Amino acid sequence: MIIRHEVGAPGLKKVLILLFSLLPASLSLLSCGGYSAPSSGTGSGVKYRAFITNSVSAGTGFAGVYVVDAANDLRAFVSPISAGNTPGMMVLTPNRNLTLVFSGNGTEFSDNQLTVINNSAESAIGHVTLPGLTESFVVSPDGSAAYVAVPTAPVIGQSPGVIDVIGLNTGTTTAEISCPPINPNPPNPPPPPVCVTKDQGDQGFNPPYHFLSIGNTGNRVLGFSKGSSSVANLVAVITPSSVGTANPVVTFVPGFDHPVWAYFNSDDTTAYVVNCGPECGGAQASVQTLDLTTNTAGAPVPVPAATVAVVSNSTMYLAGTPMPAQACPSGTQATSCGLLTVFDLSSMTVTNTAPIIITDGYHNRMALGANGQLFIGAHTCTEIVPPVPPPTGAEVRGCLSIYNTQNVPVGSIQPGAVTIPPTTGDVTGIQPIATRDVVYVVQGQNVQGGTLYVYDTKTDAVNAVEEQKLSNLIGDFVDVKTIDF
Repeated sequence: MIIRHEVGAPGLKKVLILLFSLLPASLSLLSCGGYSAPSSGTGSGVKYRAFITNSVSAGTGFAGVYVVDAANDLRAFVSPISAGNTPGMMVLTPNRNLTLVFSGNGTEFSDNQLTVINNSAESAIGHVTLPGLTESFVVSPDGSAAYVAVPTAPVIGQSPGVIDVIGLNTGTTTAEISCPPINPNPPNPPPPPVCVTKDQGDQGFNPPYHFLSIGNTGNRVLGFSKGSSSVANLVAVITPSSVGTANPVVTFVPGFDHPVWAYFNSDDTTAYVVNCGPECGGAQASVQTLDLTTNTAGAPVPVPAATVAVVSNSTMYLAGTPMPAQACPSGTQATSCGLLTVFDLSSMTVTNTAPIIITDGYHNRMALGANGQLFIGAHTCTEIVPPVPPPTGAEVRGCLSIYNTQNVPVGSIQPGAVTIPPTTGDVTGIQPIATRDVVYVVQGQNVQGGTLYVYDTKTDAVNAVEEQKLSNLIGDFVDVKTIDF
């Protein structure tokens, strides 16, 4: 039995998930197809659900996807959904009919399995074994296909790295996007081009795609790579409709600085690309436009640091750790901090006049919750962990930062203020609960095992913390998503 006990978070109220009872000994078996979802209702009977992945099987607890009543912060009394050996990252289809779950952690027990869950039935309806680990996959707007970046996938006759296209109606790999090397003796007639670099022709390399972004219409997918500057400074513009035709599938656009993510305007004519810069081995973090009608890069606008971003209306929030790192303010033992940047897309300018200091680490989770509270998660940050038992007033600090985006106080949190809750470990999941003033956060992967926390976004509960215990659960949570509107 694991019991979590946490002290109150300055600035926000935190409540641990209540009443996760001992898992039933039975498991929902994985089906490879043929499942017919019930015509109404859900398997658990819960109306407003969250899925949370548990990556560890131990004792009588099983790895799988748990169903949570997100209206009441209770676990549904159903068996976890089987989704591989170590289920972790999840992505929902836009219509919320399906949830995709990746299982794989690079160990000898990795199965590199992508499981498709029917949300209505709360049952796995199929799985695809990928050719390697993935840390990024996206779904087409119509929910028919998933694009999965597999940077280590072996490719005969060329460097590793592919994008697998998964047909979600069939649960099979329908295409594999890679770039063939230059053939000095091409057949006659030559095969249709697959990868073309703007103004440079076929370069004969295969970039190891790590991150993907997809447009609003699904007619463009952008691929980003790590590694050497020549590869990592390109954006791969992928045209899904060209797969299997004589038209170029991928066009590489140079002129970027280790891009990691992109936001698309409403008609997908422009992408706003986030360049990681020094944190990823480059020169300067920035925001940069990409004209998708001409595949032309615009001028980069420097920002202090950027590895993750979210957009609200025309405002983009970017988080990262500068190189060298930002000095921390007084009041913390941490000597290295990160920065949040507020960026106006309409004018392409930075709008915050003073530094907004957050935790350091590699930021890769961010979400805007109710009451204008922006939750920012990182991994490998500077941890402040006191001895046990902790002395009175001891600092506790992990990888979560919370920023008040409002121009009025929220509770006792002032406009533009940042709260660092006294919780430790990497942040691996953030999910605002749309029907309530709370946000679910999964934190603690590198400390005590992933814990699900519930944050109240409207009050400062420093002196009135409601605590409950997460008990009778053996496991390690990773990601969390709400399934219902």
